[in-house]
Amino acid sequence: MKSVRQYKAGTADVLILEDVEIPAIQQGEVLIQGLYTSVNYADIKTRMGNKGQSTFPITLGLDIVGHVIESKSSAFQKGDYVFAFPNGGSYQQVVAAKETLTFKIPETIDPLQAAALPTVTILSEILLKQIGDVQKEDTIVVHSAAGGVGTMLVKLAKHYGVSKIIGTVGDLSKKDYVLSIGADDVFTYDSFVDGVKQHTNGEGAQVIFDSVAGDVTKASLECLANFGTLVQFGNSSGKAGVISTSDVHNSCRNIKGFSLGTTRKEAPARLAPVVERIIPLFEGGELSVPIARVFDLEEVQEAHRLIESRKHQGKILIRLIKDKHYEQF
Repeated sequence: MKSVRQYKAGTADVLILEDVEIPAIQQGEVLIQGLYTSVNYADIKTRMGNKGQSTFPITLGLDIVGHVIESKSSAFQKGDYVFAFPNGGSYQQVVAAKETLTFKIPETIDPLQAAALPTVTILSEILLKQIGDVQKEDTIVVHSAAGGVGTMLVKLAKHYGVSKIIGTVGDLSKKDYVLSIGADDVFTYDSFVDGVKQHTNGEGAQVIFDSVAGDVTKASLECLANFGTLVQFGNSSGKAGVISTSDVHNSCRNIKGFSLGTTRKEAPARLAPVVERIIPLFEGGELSVPIARVFDLEEVQEAHRLIESRKHQGKILIRLIKDKHYEQF
């Protein structure tokens, strides 16, 4: 099978398409022939060596959609249509995955949507409902609102009837897109503090979702309401956000952190109830993920360059196989 391998940290040029052996599965695992995988910003950070230390060679990729072609799990059988968070990366045509990180999906859900939803939608649902505990009457701020997770945070918040949704972007050329997916107003990282105060009569937002960190974290605390919550779940700026105890105790504000990667590794059982809530939204057409572009597996370098350019709007997907004949594996 074809697999994208990486032997050192670096630019997109380090991603190499190779022929490798199909992985073996253990008890409690399934073998999945992939249709599509998604590209996430976490892949960029890992590729560049900015997200922990890797033992090379590695294969990037967080999630995959496809069909089970072998099962050593009583929960799955050959032919099941699933998405999964696989072992060892998803930029390859066949993957092994633990049953606890594999989820059946209805055949009525288009594979492009099934590939686009796992990481961004599961994460967004958890952030909104569990970590941020967002209420309908709240004003929320979604940083990096045109990105994959930001888009789904805005769309889910709109679906759940949140009172006011404010998005931030690095470039106002993305403003119309963020408004189109449900935001009530959009500001740049330099102007959102004043914008949020204007929208809330100076009181600030009840919940702010921060995946940027650095200076954005500091600015967020300037427009977070008393008793409000700052949800920190990334640092795409490459810098840590600095928080002082004086930022929170007098104002009764909360700082909460979350990592979907840590949850997958240490508490995978927490994901199944979330999947059960979001799948009907996709099956019924109530929710969809905007898709910017689909690349073939051999175009993976180009896919990464587009992500890094920050000029896309919506999810970037990689097509793993060009036909629907699975018997070859």
